[in-house]
Amino acid sequence: MISGSFGAQEFIARHGIERRVHTAGKSKSQLDPFSPEKPADVKRLQAILDQMHEVFITHVQKGRGARLVDDPALFSGEFWLAAKAQELGLIDGIAHPEDWLKERYGKDVKLVAYGRRKGLLSRFGGAMASDALAAIEERAAFARFGL
Repeated sequence: MISGSFGAQEFIARHGIERRVHTAGKSKSQLDPFSPEKPADVKRLQAILDQMHEVFITHVQKGRGARLVDDPALFSGEFWLAAKAQELGLIDGIAHPEDWLKERYGKDVKLVAYGRRKGLLSRFGGAMASDALAAIEERAAFARFGL
């Protein structure tokens, strides 16, 4: 787990900027990047990050079971390419999703690509016409302002 921030309190003080924060609770402005870091806030954040990391480790160990190798780097935050991940027991294999699905569920499996639908003109190869139409619309927008 990672939590990133910045400290800008000296910068804003040098430029004569006054920071004003009003909260309804003593912990509402923890780790404010515009205030000096408080050791108690950092300690609390670290405890939360450690808890999150333990939950992640438990989840992966439960899901992967005996397939995981005993390697101290496994949960260090390092990352690997597929071959090494397979060697460590993090993945079962390396395959294209469609090939894997066909192997598992039969040759009739079809993947459907979801995404933004193309406009009518571009569906029929009218990219040039579509670009020309966009240029006309842009020109009309500028013409409203006498440009």
